[in-house]
Amino acid sequence: MTLSTHVLDTTRGVPVRGVPVRLERDESGWVPVADGRTDDDGRLRVELPGPGRYRLVFDTAAHLGPDAFFPEITVAFQVTTPDRHLHVPLLLSPFGYTTYRGS
Repeated sequence: MTLSTHVLDTTRGVPVRGVPVRLERDESGWVPVADGRTDDDGRLRVELPGPGRYRLVFDTAAHLGPDAFFPEITVAFQVTTPDRHLHVPLLLSPFGYTTYRGS
């Protein structure tokens, strides 16, 4: 099962490359299972070990700077259908963000 994410800067209207992203799984505490950086198109793809509770941790200060209002964004979600690809994009601006389950 794969998970992809896509970070978009909504202020500039461009993908954000180089954002560090960590995938963690809840195993009676959060355990890192994958990490990486968004590519030139603002995308990152990782493998999910299976069903469970996960979270993506985005180091947004890498793009917004050390004085960012949101220096880190955590998006928690639950996987119940392991046979489907999952897409969780992050729409980012200096003072807000949005995420949703994509396809």
